[in-house]
Amino acid sequence: QVQLVESGGGLVQAGGSLRLSCAASGRIFRWFMMGWFRQAPGKEREFVAAIRWSGGSPSYADSGKGRFTISSDNAKNTVYLQMNNLKPEDTAVYYCAAKENFLAGTTPANFGSWGQGTQVTVSS
Repeated sequence: QVQLVESGGGLVQAGGSLRLSCAASGRIFRWFMMGWFRQAPGKEREFVAAIRWSGGSPSYADSGKGRFTISSDNAKNTVYLQMNNLKPEDTAVYYCAAKENFLAGTTPANFGSWGQGTQVTVSS
C-alpha cells in the first residue's frame, strides 16, 4: 500500500496563503489519482482538488477555483496544494488521498489510501 503524510497546515489570517504538502511512499503507481479533501467540524468530507502524478487532469471543487492550485512532483513523490486568499470557511482538516483504482469520480469513497490530515485554521 501507499503511505501518505501531509504537512504545511497552520494558522493564517484571512487573505493569507499556505502550501500543503503530501509525501507519498511505499507502493506508488503513476496511474494513481492524487487528491486533496477537507473536513470541517460538523460537515462531511469534501473534495478540494485532484491531479495525476504526471500533472495531468487537474481538477478543483468550485470552492477553491481561482484560489487553490494543485501540483505534483514525480521526483519527490510529493503533491502540493497552494492555497491563496484563504477564507475562514476554508478552516478544516485537510487530507491527502490516493485513488488506487479506476473508479470514476472524486468522491471520498473512491480513494483507498489516506494521510493523517493537517489542520488549516483561517482567522477572520
